[in-house]
Amino acid sequence: MPAIGVFDSGVGGLSVLRALRQALPHERFVYVADAGYAPYGERDVAHVLARASAIGHYLVEVHHVKALVVACNTATAAAIATLRATYPLLPIVGVEPALKPAAAQSRTGVVGVLATLSTLASEKFQTLLKAQSSAVRFVLQACDGLAAAIERADPAQIDALCRRYTAALGPVGSAPGCIDTVVLGCTHYPFVSDVLQGLLGPEVTLLDAGWPVAQRTAQLLGSLNASVNRPDSGLDASPLLELWTTGEPDALQVAARQWIKSDVLAHKALIE
Repeated sequence: MPAIGVFDSGVGGLSVLRALRQALPHERFVYVADAGYAPYGERDVAHVLARASAIGHYLVEVHHVKALVVACNTATAAAIATLRATYPLLPIVGVEPALKPAAAQSRTGVVGVLATLSTLASEKFQTLLKAQSSAVRFVLQACDGLAAAIERADPAQIDALCRRYTAALGPVGSAPGCIDTVVLGCTHYPFVSDVLQGLLGPEVTLLDAGWPVAQRTAQLLGSLNASVNRPDSGLDASPLLELWTTGEPDALQVAARQWIKSDVLAHKALIE
């Protein structure tokens, strides 16, 4: 049974994979963590485009995926147009910060955005931002180093960076002029949502893109009659999840066990 390919610079895309597996429990997935070339969020566009193209080629040519999910905000901004042009018949779903849902949900009209510097500076993000209602004010905060700290599973650094960046957003809460909704604009950040929520307080709502991406992927596969909806749909003996990384397999395996409750072995992938 053909799989759905999912990739990110590291473990952050596991937050998207978690939602995908919930929405499409009988599908096969091949996940690639490009940890050997991470972090994307602090690299130039040319680097991210080259890596996304190489991984796209690997997933299509080696694993023969039937759909591709770019589970990284930075890679989506830098490379999804190129990937779609390269594979015009392949359903490709990207991640973008949930600005529109946040604007609709905010009662104070002030929304915070936590993201990588590359995402915030990208043309795709700036276009998305300009398309939002002028009645809503967006406070943008680049979070240099946070994705890397999550990759390393460094609690002290995660806590310090979360404190720094939430404080930099300014006043939060339900009072007029305060931020009451915060967009998690990097797929790594949902894994520290408990830390962020504790710092921001219960009156602030956090939004990430995992579930919308999963819904969009299910919708595309359904429209192409390419989804597997039943456990008796002729599944072969192939595993429902494969984990590959250009970094250290043990690190991805530990992250998968922690974040998606999977004990699947991770394998080394040579993707140049």
